[in-house]
Amino acid sequence: MNTSTIEEARRFLAENPDIEQVQVLLTDNNGVLRGKSLRVHELDTLYRNGRPLPSSIVALTIDGDDAENTGLLWEVGDMDCVAFPVPGTLVRCPWLATPSAQVLIAMDEVTGAPAVDADPRQVARRVIARLLADGYTPVVAVELEFYLLDANAAAPTPAQPRGPQRHVYSIDEVEAHAPFFDELYAACRVQGLPAETAISEFGTGQMEITLTHRTDALRALDEAVMYRRLVKGVAAKHGLKACFMAKPFANLPGSGTHLHMSLNGARGANVFADEDLHGSPLLKQAIGGMATTAADAMALFAPHANSYRRFSANSYAPLAPTWGVNNRTVSLRIPTGAAPTRHIEHRICGADANPYLAAAAMLAGAHYGIVHAMDPGRPVEGDGYAASEAPPLPQHWPEAVGRFADSSFLKEYLGERFVEIYAAVKRTEYARFFSEVTAQDYAWYLHTV
Repeated sequence: MNTSTIEEARRFLAENPDIEQVQVLLTDNNGVLRGKSLRVHELDTLYRNGRPLPSSIVALTIDGDDAENTGLLWEVGDMDCVAFPVPGTLVRCPWLATPSAQVLIAMDEVTGAPAVDADPRQVARRVIARLLADGYTPVVAVELEFYLLDANAAAPTPAQPRGPQRHVYSIDEVEAHAPFFDELYAACRVQGLPAETAISEFGTGQMEITLTHRTDALRALDEAVMYRRLVKGVAAKHGLKACFMAKPFANLPGSGTHLHMSLNGARGANVFADEDLHGSPLLKQAIGGMATTAADAMALFAPHANSYRRFSANSYAPLAPTWGVNNRTVSLRIPTGAAPTRHIEHRICGADANPYLAAAAMLAGAHYGIVHAMDPGRPVEGDGYAASEAPPLPQHWPEAVGRFADSSFLKEYLGERFVEIYAAVKRTEYARFFSEVTAQDYAWYLHTV
């Protein structure tokens, strides 16, 4: 896997001689960036020899604790596994006061064992490689919704420069946060991230910026990870907190991750392209596979307890693996546009999903559908919440994890060891989560039972 070169690091330092520290960042199963802060003189060694990290780092719980039964902790003595820099991700962090850089790292295929089986970037890479081997180049773009919160408020509170009213698609709402957006776009230019349209979403303080489609799907996912960190960093500098929870407020819409994908064939043309808005036969087969496998992958699309609070009727979060044309009430939407742009928008994931793992499951489903020439059934017209004939997606966290753990499809595409490790992490998390006695317990039961 180690295709990074020391020349990349030396060129970067020559162009940025003021850099004092470099943060090396590995994405764990929950999408949390973990790693170390290196001094500049250590960069040469990082690119030459990689960086040893404990095997358990890819299998930590959301709160950073060890998860039992992963096979990556006591069973292997929490051994060191070597990670190397991801090419093209060594960039400045312009929001930090100290001149700083960051670089993404991933476990090496050989020296990163056994943690490499659970490295989310490597899981995505393996699925993409399978598509490439069959002559399909996945084209991917990621849209992330998030809330801007007042970082100084005692409780989570949406930033409300225009008052508490909802301002969906409001230019005034975007302009009210102009200093934040100006610096965010500037930071994206520094890091080479293809940030495009900014919109005010349905919730008060809810925002979205789209990222450009990439024919290098792994690069698109790297950029999504980098972008989420950048948004948080720039927001903090402006006295704000960027919140990527799936459902931070009971009375406001949840936040989603929308994954856009198409496939280019051997000659570089979009194999989903068709003058018919429903797309080519291959597009329909991909949708058939994505719909058939969506329930198995729900634990990746909705990875946390809070994720399932987002799913309700008339919420723009789908409840069943439906599809349709120009319809935001379905899971798998074909947007309008010219024939060469025909693609699928996958709308199931929350903003809390790990982009690498969510995309891996999506692309695996598309490949599965094409290989088996799957029929997606009839497209939904009108209200997808009322018209669906498809069985519902799992609506409860333990149910989703159980289905994930038993999925032969996911074991084939994502790897049997990955499925075992991820399921163990999630089972540890939900056992701890449901063992907590919360304020809601006292409000409902303390004086009534």
